[in-house]
Amino acid sequence: MTVAFSHLIGLLLLLIAGPSLAQSTPMSQLRVQGNQFVTADGSPIVFRGLNASDPDKLDKSGHWDKSYFEEMKRWGATLVRFPVHPAAWRSRGAAQYLQLLDKGVAWANELGLYVVIDWHSIGNLKNEMYQSPNYETTHKESFEFWRTLSDHYKGNTTVAFFELFNEPTVMGGKLGTCSWAEWKALMEETITIIRANGSKAIPLVAGFNWAYDLKEVAQNPINAEGIGYVSHPYPMKRPKPWEPQWTADWGFVAQKYPLMLTEIGFCGADDKGAHVPVISDESYGDAITSYCATNGISYVVWVFDPQWAPMLFSDWNYTPTRQGRYFKQAMQTPARK
Repeated sequence: MTVAFSHLIGLLLLLIAGPSLAQSTPMSQLRVQGNQFVTADGSPIVFRGLNASDPDKLDKSGHWDKSYFEEMKRWGATLVRFPVHPAAWRSRGAAQYLQLLDKGVAWANELGLYVVIDWHSIGNLKNEMYQSPNYETTHKESFEFWRTLSDHYKGNTTVAFFELFNEPTVMGGKLGTCSWAEWKALMEETITIIRANGSKAIPLVAGFNWAYDLKEVAQNPINAEGIGYVSHPYPMKRPKPWEPQWTADWGFVAQKYPLMLTEIGFCGADDKGAHVPVISDESYGDAITSYCATNGISYVVWVFDPQWAPMLFSDWNYTPTRQGRYFKQAMQTPARK
C-alpha cells in the first residue's frame, strides 16, 4: 500500500466516523499545576459549567443536537458534563454510544466548551451494590468503560476530564461497607488503565456520602499525580451556615489540589421534582457561587433538562426555572473574589 493511498484510507475512515476525533481547531490541552487546572501555556482556568442529562436520553427525545450546546454557551457555560449511565451504555452498546459522545464532543469543540465524561453510577462499587438498577455495573465493566474511552479520546483535547465514578455511597450500610483505602485502590487502578491507554484527560475522583465528603483526602490522598477531586455539596447536606462545614468537609482540598463541584443546584419545596437534598433558595446559590469564587473552585450546575431535577429550564424553549434564572445570571456575571 502506498503512503498516499494509506493517507486517503485514513481520511475516509475519519469521514465515516462522523464528527469524532478530528478537531478543526483543537482546544488547549489542560493539565494540573499545583491546585489549579491550567491551559498548555500555564494559564489558570476556573470553570462555570452545566450538566447535560444522559446523551442517550436526549437523543431519544430528539434534543441531542448543536442547538442544545449553543444554548448552554449562551447561558455562560465554559464546560459541559456528560453523565453516562451504565444501563444506557449497555443498552445502546459501546459503538453506538461512542457515536453519540463523538457528536457532543464535536459540538462542544466548535463552541469552545470543555467536556467532562462521567461514569454515572451511584452506590458501592466495591460490593457492586447500587441505589437503583440504572446504576448497576461491575468492576470489569467500569474498567472496560474507561479503557474504551481513554483509547477512543486520546489526543482529543476537548475531552478534558474523566469523572471516574459519580456518587460513591454505602447508603448507611444498606449497600455494605467500603473503606477509603478500598475506594482509593479502585480509583488508582482506574487511573492506571486510563493513562496506559494514552489519555491525557484529567481524572476526577469523588469522595463518600454521595460524592460530598472528602475529609479522607487530608491524610490519605489518591496516589497519582495530575488529578482533581470532586464534591457534590447540595444544600441539605449540612445546615446553615454552610461555609465552615464546607471547608471542613471538602473545601480544604482546594488549598492543595484542583477541586470541581460537578453537581450543585437547588429548588423550592413546591417546585416540580423537588426532593430533600436540593430544597433551598437563592441564599444557597449566593453562598456556593461566592465560596467557589473566593477559593478558585470550578462548579457545574445540575441539570440542563426540563424533566430531571433540579431542572434548569421548564420546556424546550429553554424557559428558566427558579434555579435556572439564578444560575444563568450568575454564570453570565464575571466572578469576583
